Amino acid sequence: MSEPAEDAALVRHSSFRQNVADARFEAFADRPGSRVASADEFEQMRTHLTALYHGVEVEHSFVDPAGQVFDCVPIAQQPSLKGQSIAPSTPPSLLTIAGAPVPTPATVRPASPAAAVDRFGNSMACPPGHIPMRRVTLEEMTRFCSLDEFRSKGPARQAVDPSVPVADARLNHRYAYTQQDVANFGAHNFVSLWSPVIGDKQIFSLAQHWYSGGTGGAHQTLEVGWQVYPQKYGHSEPVLFIFWTNDNYVASRNYNLENPGFVQTNPAWRIGGALTPVSSDGGAGRELEITVYLHDGNWWLYVGGLDVANAVGYFPASIYNGGAMATNAEQVLFGGETVCELAGTWPAMGSGHLAEEGWQHAAYQRDIFIFPTGGGAQYAAVVGQSPAAPCYTQIVGRAAPPWNTYFFFGGPGGGDC
Repeated sequence: MSEPAEDAALVRHSSFRQNVADARFEAFADRPGSRVASADEFEQMRTHLTALYHGVEVEHSFVDPAGQVFDCVPIAQQPSLKGQSIAPSTPPSLLTIAGAPVPTPATVRPASPAAAVDRFGNSMACPPGHIPMRRVTLEEMTRFCSLDEFRSKGPARQAVDPSVPVADARLNHRYAYTQQDVANFGAHNFVSLWSPVIGDKQIFSLAQHWYSGGTGGAHQTLEVGWQVYPQKYGHSEPVLFIFWTNDNYVASRNYNLENPGFVQTNPAWRIGGALTPVSSDGGAGRELEITVYLHDGNWWLYVGGLDVANAVGYFPASIYNGGAMATNAEQVLFGGETVCELAGTWPAMGSGHLAEEGWQHAAYQRDIFIFPTGGGAQYAAVVGQSPAAPCYTQIVGRAAPPWNTYFFFGGPGGGDC
């Protein structure tokens, strides 16, 4: 494979890097949607991109259905392995873990079948030894005031009572979730897939797993799920995303493959790529099967199943610098999160329906089981939390397979959450 022909929508990676090197603040400051605060902030963004792609050799690029460019990067040249001589680790099969049930197959499959081509005729599969890495651009970054804001997500559990929005947008997070305080090596479930509308003065809506340990400034998390975030991704479709922090979201805030941390080993899934199709109200449901498991010092992520072929990659436990998450998580949470700006309203969560509206209307997560540190697997005993009712609610239940431990969650959002 070779780099695609130059196109207004799909620029060769070598040309993209040169464009970053030549970019100047004045050319971006007045663009529609640009919020970059100053020439100094712009230079920090440009420096970040220069370092991110330095020494990266791209053989092939393509555009996903939502218009995001993905570059096929050699596995050894992704941010977490670049400049190192270590080989990627090998995942275990989770099908043999005692007590782990065999889940119902997921209804959302890997997004890059070998036969698929993008709208320009480029194959949407990477060659052997490469992984698809979403191209981060200055156009995307300058939709934020600063590099710090671009990287920010905000604490998974803010100590802020539900109220009208406050000046610090990072505090405008609202939740409906379930949790279990248990020492664990990870967990599994199916997350229903939706595309909530994000309007003016709204930032994102997501559904995810949280794994956490430590308190205060030593609070650490691993997060994975789907997210609708137009300001970041440039479209309104849900994407597969990952995130981690080792210092309570202060200096360490890391999305996807945008900083060293996660090591992707499987090209079948595009991190940051659009997930389609989504569920429809009263109609067909779509799900994303997600599993996290700590094995031999690596937090492995599996999507679409529990076997080796479903392992997307891993977070080395060393990123937690000897903190709580370096050995196990102390708590696991599942649910939804939304964020809005000052003077705005909170967006819809999940399907936009409250948990009480149930099957074929409300979002859900089902077949939830955890991997306790004592070994094996067991169905979760989660406790529900609705700190932003009536905007968002959750209802926990237990049923026969394939639901097992489950909960409905979500709601319409609004201005008084």
